[in-house]
Amino acid sequence: MPLRVQIVTAEREVFSEEAVDMVVAPGAEGVVGILPRHAPLLTTLQPGVVRIKHGGTEEAMSVGGGFLQVARDQVLILADTAERADEVDEARAEEARRRATQTLAEAVTSGQRLQAEAARVALRREEARIQVARRRRGPEHSRPGPP
Repeated sequence: MPLRVQIVTAEREVFSEEAVDMVVAPGAEGVVGILPRHAPLLTTLQPGVVRIKHGGTEEAMSVGGGFLQVARDQVLILADTAERADEVDEARAEEARRRATQTLAEAVTSGQRLQAEAARVALRREEARIQVARRRRGPEHSRPGPP
């Protein structure tokens, strides 16, 4: 029995599929893999990449955090933000990563812990967006960019 998967944000439904073989998501305690007949689960998500495997293919989406719930072969992801690979503007994500890196360095230097943590989260979110965009283009474009 396959999984039914939905990924939604406050604004829209980003993904909905009835016949998914596996979901891999960035859970609070590390990467979590969900297969059919998984035990019920509720966990928070970290910013990162959600991979959805179905029919021998894999689709990747970036999420900016949120919650993941598993119940009766249904996976519901309530994401703060979520984007499919074809929705990511890689140039904008690169610029946002650069700004987050600069903000993080300034916050660490000045001892602003809260701002530093917010910058770390923003940095993880932008790196996930870049990873998803590069995965769409293929392996020859998947080399990481400058830090």
